[in-house]
Amino acid sequence: MRDVTVVVRGGRIAVVDDARRVRVPADAEVVDGRGRFVVPGFIDSHVHGSGQEQIDLPLFLANGVTTVRDMNGQATLYDWRDRIAAGTLKGPRFVVASSIIDGNPSLLAGLGAPYVEVSDARQAREAVRTAVAGGADFIKVYVRLTPAAYHAIADECRRLGVTFVGHTPDAISLAEASAAGQRSFEHIYTSWFDTSAQEEEIRRRLARITVGAGEFNSWFNQTHPLEVLAARTFDPARARKVFGRLAADGSHQVPTLTQHRVFDLPESVALHDDRLRYLPAATRTGWQGQLEQVYLAGRTPQAVAEHRELFQARVRWIAAAARAGVPVLAGTDTGTAYVYPGFSLHDELENLVQAGFSPMRALQAATSAPARFLGLRDVGTVRRNAVADLAVLDADPLADIRNTRRVHAVVVRGELISAERRERMLSDVEAAASAGALPARLVSCACTPVLQPA
Repeated sequence: MRDVTVVVRGGRIAVVDDARRVRVPADAEVVDGRGRFVVPGFIDSHVHGSGQEQIDLPLFLANGVTTVRDMNGQATLYDWRDRIAAGTLKGPRFVVASSIIDGNPSLLAGLGAPYVEVSDARQAREAVRTAVAGGADFIKVYVRLTPAAYHAIADECRRLGVTFVGHTPDAISLAEASAAGQRSFEHIYTSWFDTSAQEEEIRRRLARITVGAGEFNSWFNQTHPLEVLAARTFDPARARKVFGRLAADGSHQVPTLTQHRVFDLPESVALHDDRLRYLPAATRTGWQGQLEQVYLAGRTPQAVAEHRELFQARVRWIAAAARAGVPVLAGTDTGTAYVYPGFSLHDELENLVQAGFSPMRALQAATSAPARFLGLRDVGTVRRNAVADLAVLDADPLADIRNTRRVHAVVVRGELISAERRERMLSDVEAAASAGALPARLVSCACTPVLQPA
């Protein structure tokens, strides 16, 4: 819509109409929108909060991110969620996972992540019940679950009426997980094994992989040749069948291409990125350690070349899934190395457009689509009576998706963050980061080890 005035009152959008027909209230605070563009507040569907509220929360808001789905269930994040909802803490709306439910031994063991290790169906059911009672908005499953434990989780979630999401476990195919009720699949690691002409061979080799507690790097290195095989043997006919299953089930894919770019193309990481000034030195040091120890350790020259190939294959795979009707949600994996709170959602939108999404479809992957997925009525849209979560941009994102980075002002649940206030927020974050913010230690997020507060 062109030449429109939007009036916000009491946390809701009161008017969206032709500017010539709108009488602006005399007491209104006016944002000059001439030459500017209004879009719904952005939703990042895959983040890991660091626990540093003076860093994370203002960076999300300053970048127009007004809702996040946090995959790192822990007490601090439940507290943020509840305080933000009550209006006693300024930040984006949070929807927060359970502690991660993984098999035994877990890749997360000994790394400080909020996880539960289950060995059988009974323990799996109990883990779900405990998580829901403890305040989790949804259940997150992980890599090393056994089929018995996984299906017990699925059944218990159905019984309790709670959504479960997460990684595709090694022992479960993507189609099987979708049929079981898993409604979002994070990243593109083992998920694409289903679409390979060599799936049976891949799964035989995958079943023989052994990893000890907390051995991320070993798991990455052992699954790497299977990923290469899957990428090189992509079968369009099999893919149509698998993607059709996901689309029919309403299962979503969250590709986190921003994180995959770091993992597959570490040479693309700008070690002097201007955004690093908003992060404490301890975080920057931890990120470099994660890059070297988790991603790059044991990577041969051949594997380096193969990872370049894999990134392009991941891009093609998510494009094929989207064309087949699989709903895609924009998520970043914020919290892992060189993936920035708030800023990196704009990287992900650019990645999606490079994968073949139109700018409009990329915007929908970060607004209306995740709002529907999360059951957030009246969010992710600009219309009368909708929640007033808005981003005011200095240039048209439909002309160039990179224009989403050009945030002028933000409205979060009806509260205006003006251009001047936004600049002050960023300055305050930079000062907090320079001062060290909170002490930190290397622990694990829900995906790979990351620096978080002690």
